[in-house]
Amino acid sequence: MRRVPIGSTFIVIAAVLTMIGLGVWQLERLQWKQNLLVHYATAMSDSAEASYPSSDPQEVEAVLFRRATVDCRFTSEWNSISGRNTSDKAGYVHIVLCGIEGNRTAYVQAGWTQGPQHPDWKGGRVSGLIAPYIGGGARLIADPPAPGFTASAKPDPNDIPNNHLAYAVQWFFFAGVALVIYGLALRKRWRERG
Repeated sequence: MRRVPIGSTFIVIAAVLTMIGLGVWQLERLQWKQNLLVHYATAMSDSAEASYPSSDPQEVEAVLFRRATVDCRFTSEWNSISGRNTSDKAGYVHIVLCGIEGNRTAYVQAGWTQGPQHPDWKGGRVSGLIAPYIGGGARLIADPPAPGFTASAKPDPNDIPNNHLAYAVQWFFFAGVALVIYGLALRKRWRERG
């Protein structure tokens, strides 16, 4: 009589169900991401300006890829990172922390230069697109750029990774492989005891 080990079978079934659950979750995330990207594309075409958000993640999410204007009253904490200009040329984009109205701060991507040194810009009125920044925050990508800078490449919602379908397929594949391996192990066990 071919007997199936209860403990091992329970563990394999639990693992397979978990992997299937993760695959379904990734499919749900795929739908969420697609809706989010449509929302961002719509936001980019909205000509009405939004207020620059606080650090609250929900407030940031609501205004990403919308236009805004801030009055950069003072600058501090320059950060130069690799980036591209509107001609897709590699170089550096320069992000500065600005003091704005209401005793708040805003990260402003003032523009692009070919080297890591940035022009000596002391602030002023800046308009541009709100884009994601470190840790779920926001930055205002100046458009037009601040004086002395070249325009940075505009943010594109399509650059946001959307690989949830690949992850879902991967989890379903793992579940299938686990079942095949367990089936082969049972078959071998039965043959050895046969």
